[in-house]
Amino acid sequence: MEKYRIERDSMGEMQVPAQRYWGAQTQRSFQNFPIGWEKMPAAIIRAFALLKKAAAQANHDLKPEKMTEGKCAAITKACDEIIENKHACEFPLVVWQTGSGTQSNMNVNEVVANRGNAIAEKKLLHPNDDVNMSQSSNDTFPTAMHIAAATAIRTELIPAVDTLIATLKRLEKENEGVVKSGRTHLQDAVPISFSQEVSGWRGMLEADREQLEKSLDGLCRLAIGGTAVGTGLNAPDGFGEKVAEKLSQSTDMPFVSNPNKFHALTSLDRIVFAHGAMKALAADMMKIANDIRWLASGPRCGLGEIFIPENEPGSSIMPGKVNPTQCESMTMIAVQVMGNDATVGMAASQGNFQLNVFLPVTAYNFLQSARLLTDGILSFNERCVSGITVNKEKMSENLHRSLMLVTSLNPYIGYDNAAKVAKKAHKENLSLKEACLDLGFMSEEGFDKVFHPEELI
Repeated sequence: MEKYRIERDSMGEMQVPAQRYWGAQTQRSFQNFPIGWEKMPAAIIRAFALLKKAAAQANHDLKPEKMTEGKCAAITKACDEIIENKHACEFPLVVWQTGSGTQSNMNVNEVVANRGNAIAEKKLLHPNDDVNMSQSSNDTFPTAMHIAAATAIRTELIPAVDTLIATLKRLEKENEGVVKSGRTHLQDAVPISFSQEVSGWRGMLEADREQLEKSLDGLCRLAIGGTAVGTGLNAPDGFGEKVAEKLSQSTDMPFVSNPNKFHALTSLDRIVFAHGAMKALAADMMKIANDIRWLASGPRCGLGEIFIPENEPGSSIMPGKVNPTQCESMTMIAVQVMGNDATVGMAASQGNFQLNVFLPVTAYNFLQSARLLTDGILSFNERCVSGITVNKEKMSENLHRSLMLVTSLNPYIGYDNAAKVAKKAHKENLSLKEACLDLGFMSEEGFDKVFHPEELI
């Protein structure tokens, strides 16, 4: 039988599992919101621990008479343990709670206080008076959200994008001079080299990376110091700046305190901007993954211009079938991120007066997008793109069968006559040369002099 202890908050007594560090407010939320299985993301909890540690250190600098050396040390040690993921089971609350994230803020406060007391071996810390000193849920949750978002983009997503960019650069170099048919509108078009086609994919990712980098400036502006409504009530002068300084030192990221706390508490525009950059990346990954699976389609009844790694059987009934599964995974991730972007945008539009109360759902969707893109791109790179090889014979065959090579004849016989050549060749299953000679538009010598598909790129 599970044992309980009695914890108290401003509303009275609560039974809390005896082995847990959380307190009464966490327990109330745990019982009052039995909704879904989506827990507050671990990245948010880690960001809160970074924040509470920095806040304790800032309070110690600014008002050491209240945040004593002993209290600061106990909070710091407890937060370090949370940062190291030693207490993951102490954060049971779901996303679908109060819209300000107050209950998750208090969950962290209670765990840090009780764990800190255990470390100090005495009743030293109070969750509100000490761990939450100079703070409010209204400025800590947006701050934790920005810390988690900036960290995910800078330390996880951008490096993943860089990995794929490097692979594409290698593919470009390896396939210089390999000429193939271009395609527009899913129809044959004039020639292109495979390295040029790959460079288009690379260029997309480089542009996406640039946009992700730009989003970090806004994400590194923190709401901390605004407390309840942006006025900084109960926080000492310079507290937000001091916390941002401590966070920058511990994370090696350029965090600053937003000079306009009223903006920082009520607006999610920086999150919207950053998620928009992730949506752009998702859209480009959708295009790249689709291009690759089209080019690899077959093996006999499709385009078949490239080969991709064969990772697992593709059918429970068709022996030997292998499918472009990494492409399919990547495109599913892309549509999930696009859906998340709609949620983030809607949530950001719902700020009322001094606060937005759609914070947990925003954090959940943002961090899911960042995680899915990071993991998906790394898997797509390792298990698909890095193993791409070209089918030069098929590329050459498709190139020389393309009717759109007739475009090279425009300067010599005119657009209308070139169209007649293409239509005759297609209708009568002739080569462009045969059709052109039959129509009397050029001599064989003249055709051979100007018709060089490999030089059209």
